[in-house]
Amino acid sequence: MAATNPVGIGAGRRWSMLAVICAGAFLPMTAWFSATAIAPQLTQVWGLSPAQGAWITGAVQVGFAVGALASSIAGLLDIVSLRKVIGISALITAIANLCLLVTPSVGLLLLARFATGVALAGVYPPALKLVSTWFRRGRGVALGALLAALTLGSAFPHLLSAFATDVSWQDVIIATSLAALAGAILILCLGSEGPYPFAKSTFDRRHIRAVLQNRPLALANLGYLGHMWELYAMWGWMLAYIRAGSPGLGTDGPRMASLLAFLVVASGGIGSILGGIVADRIGRTATAAMMMTLSGFCALTIGLAFDGPLWLFIAIAILWGMTVIGDSAQFSAMTTELSDPRYVGTALSLQLSVGIALTFVSIHLTSSVAEVFGWRWSFLILAPGPLLGVVAMVALRRMPAARLIAHGLM
Repeated sequence: MAATNPVGIGAGRRWSMLAVICAGAFLPMTAWFSATAIAPQLTQVWGLSPAQGAWITGAVQVGFAVGALASSIAGLLDIVSLRKVIGISALITAIANLCLLVTPSVGLLLLARFATGVALAGVYPPALKLVSTWFRRGRGVALGALLAALTLGSAFPHLLSAFATDVSWQDVIIATSLAALAGAILILCLGSEGPYPFAKSTFDRRHIRAVLQNRPLALANLGYLGHMWELYAMWGWMLAYIRAGSPGLGTDGPRMASLLAFLVVASGGIGSILGGIVADRIGRTATAAMMMTLSGFCALTIGLAFDGPLWLFIAIAILWGMTVIGDSAQFSAMTTELSDPRYVGTALSLQLSVGIALTFVSIHLTSSVAEVFGWRWSFLILAPGPLLGVVAMVALRRMPAARLIAHGLM
């Protein structure tokens, strides 16, 4: 572990390590939506029903929730080297993703997606904690950069699908699996903890109780749940939404739809960095509330542009893509600031596990609404999430403990 004394650690060192961690997280995260991006091909090859098609994404969400919850219960991230957890998990991600090439049944295909989600639970939460060991001031920007990398990783399969029309779905799986393997090698060889490490701990079930009884942290988690209700359903169904609206939008053809889906999701990378910059200036709760207000507005209004004009649809969708993820890093930062240093890893894993589990509900509810009423207004069901988040942030901002957030900026 790096020395606890930050003297001698240059600014260049922490930014170069941030780049390593971001790259090491980006590469395995490409496996998250790898199957979602090629869902039309998988549906045709396997003869999947709409419900089974939804499980291509849903199985990853459930796997991630199970993996993160198990990690939280065991206190894994407060006990084991973060570098090793990320590296080994990225390696398992590569193997689980490759299993899609040899699965003989739909059940095993979904099991492979579930295993991918479990493995990714060992990449995302520890990467958040690892970045935090390198930054005290500027943590919002640093975590925003990490979330930008994770967002680009999630969007990347759509880009492959858009420009690799002559490439088979198997090649997409191979490419994302190799990316996950490269991420494992990068983190294991170059990753390290920074000069602000959190206290090491041993397994203690009382840590979970302490997390649950922390009222300011509970409000931060409530805001996070509102954020997550919206995020992955929007990401997971944006391609289907664009395809459904393509006759009116003039985006006929798989390449155009996939490219537009990539741009929408990838725009979240810009939103994450901007969110971090703004949060380090005006505070995390204010930034999160602002982002959720804008994203909720987009969820309510994107149906107005479902049939075009294309420029209006793109404007709303890109704004939504930026704001739907622009607050995410701030919830993670709030968790590191409001939690006892002994169980920050447990708090992060618990937050993520419950949040991801909730996305499973919103993903399936969105598709159910679309089946009954059509896609145009299906995203309306997501708007209550950011509304709840705004209320939670206003309540948190009024608490004395909010002064612990962002060095008093709240």
